[in-house]
Amino acid sequence: MHDPRIDQLASQLVRYSTSIKRGEKVLIDAQDVPDDVPIALVRAVRAVGGLPFVNIGSARINREMLKDATEPQYDVLAKYSLAQMKQMDAFIAIRGSHNITESADVPTKNMALAMKRMRPVQNYRVGKTKWCVIRWPNSAMAQQAGMSTEAFENFFFKVCLLDYKKLVPPMKNLERLMTKTEKVHICGNGSDLRFSMKGLGAIACGGTHNIPDGECFSAPVKNSVEGILRYNTPTIYQGIAFDNMQLTFEKGKIVKATANNTKAINKILDSDPGARYIGEFAIGFNPEIKEPMRDILFDEKIAGSFHFTPGQAYEGVADNGNRSQVHWDMVCIQRPDYGGGEIWFDGKLIRKNGKFVPKNLAKLNYPK
Repeated sequence: MHDPRIDQLASQLVRYSTSIKRGEKVLIDAQDVPDDVPIALVRAVRAVGGLPFVNIGSARINREMLKDATEPQYDVLAKYSLAQMKQMDAFIAIRGSHNITESADVPTKNMALAMKRMRPVQNYRVGKTKWCVIRWPNSAMAQQAGMSTEAFENFFFKVCLLDYKKLVPPMKNLERLMTKTEKVHICGNGSDLRFSMKGLGAIACGGTHNIPDGECFSAPVKNSVEGILRYNTPTIYQGIAFDNMQLTFEKGKIVKATANNTKAINKILDSDPGARYIGEFAIGFNPEIKEPMRDILFDEKIAGSFHFTPGQAYEGVADNGNRSQVHWDMVCIQRPDYGGGEIWFDGKLIRKNGKFVPKNLAKLNYPK
């Protein structure tokens, strides 16, 4: 039986998240999702007068492509993918994940090759199109979240169909505050980190790019980061599971990195020079997302969290100039149940134990 919530979500993605107008060309990129999902999106795009186009893929096929990737192969792939993207006004990606470690046995050098060659496609998509990326729920994701399949599906639709418009006023207050902030101090639970955000601006995200959404991002001045940051949220990157990451910074550079798999984390951070510098600092505040599930589209929005991202900055938007094939959103939760912590802007306490202190940001706080 068709779930009507799929049609609701498709409509939200088309009418609100990407605001498709008559005549606009929309690339729907679907991986490991039921046919009902891209079909609903095609219908939603046509309902507003847009022109839908569809790519279908799967994580297992991607792995096979990557296992023996060659430069000539990915040169061609990047060339025609970029040509396709340049024809589009908007991009909507829907990603299922039957196995989050599907790419775990892909050689690191092959992954690095593919990411480097495909980076111009991503840069064009981010900088030149209206875009939105969303996960799709299945039993594997429910297992990651420690929930039954039905309970996770209900959670997924509750989070993704959130009335993001209500978050916009306090989000904009946070955006203005981060834009004028120069000095940041993050402390507590093993972390003591300082950096500057002077002149870099900030962007509030409320359901227009990632679904689920709920964050405000900026970036540190590239060489300004000093201190130690202890992450307490598990993560998956390049198909490898990581826990208990800790990074030490000197003059912006990660000079020491440890984790449950210290060898693997350093191999990724040695992918290129920019991978050891930070490209994004963001504060997460989705009130419905509380626990990590090794899925970054959810985890980076966790209520009471922030993420501090080694690698590529967003070009042209809160851009500190760092360039890398890596963009690894590592998350730290500062709620009391995760050890607490504080964020200070220019000597003023902005968030304590995951809750905003200023009154004009209080509506971003998670319910008790």
